[in-house]
Amino acid sequence: MDEDWNPSWPAEWQRHYAALRELLRDEDGQTDVLPGVTVHGMDVGRWLARQRQHDVWQGLSAGQRERLEQLGIVPLPPGAESQAPAMASNGASGGFERGVAALAQYQARTGTVTVPRGHVERLEDGTEVRLGVFLSNARSRRAKLSADKRQRLAGLGLDWA
Repeated sequence: MDEDWNPSWPAEWQRHYAALRELLRDEDGQTDVLPGVTVHGMDVGRWLARQRQHDVWQGLSAGQRERLEQLGIVPLPPGAESQAPAMASNGASGGFERGVAALAQYQARTGTVTVPRGHVERLEDGTEVRLGVFLSNARSRRAKLSADKRQRLAGLGLDWA
């Protein structure tokens, strides 16, 4: 029986941990898991960045910290969160850039920007972008997008942008 079948911490934390463990098990050597890396639809990169934050790490139970350390995960030094742009929580801008890159790649491969809502595009760096969801969200929020962002989307062939 799995020793983690009924942990004392939240099941959501355990699901993210198990997904991260699965991802790292398939990798050879050291791997950067950046925000935007998803496993089974969960952004384990964003989750991991949060777990590594000094204050969050200190709030984890000994068992949670031990499991992360077994994967080679260590906390960031105090105050390092603000100096680590890849770990910063500015997901909106970074997510937009990944979305545009994924759309450009999809368009180059397929010749169209008509993307099924459930489509996930894998970028060259291995990052998975839920492209269909990105486009649906961008379209529904287009009035709030900057002119530059709308222009970039229009330049890729999105007539609604």
